[in-house]
Amino acid sequence: MPTLNITTNVPLDGVSISDILRDASRAVATTIGKPEQYVMVLLRGGVPVMFAGSEEPAAYGEIVSIGGLSPSVNKTISSAISEILESKLSIPKSRFYLKFSDVNRPDFGWNGSTF
Repeated sequence: MPTLNITTNVPLDGVSISDILRDASRAVATTIGKPEQYVMVLLRGGVPVMFAGSEEPAAYGEIVSIGGLSPSVNKTISSAISEILESKLSIPKSRFYLKFSDVNRPDFGWNGSTF
């Protein structure tokens, strides 16, 4: 159930969104150690964002998971996702924040119930 939600001010027209989603999904699944069949990745582009007093390309992300997160895992995911955003959307690594949330099973719903 790891879920990665990314919002950026970069317009997604003409960008291979499927490549970004696929690469991010694989990075999350591999790093956290969860089956990719349970990973969800959302990407919203063209959203007004001001970061460090500038509207230059930037992004904000949140990842939620039931377990699997730790300081070393978080660092690896942050690196992998920032690499994807830099290579696919030209967002500098210095203009991307990623928030990590490790939640309890009953705090996340799926398939009409909770985990």
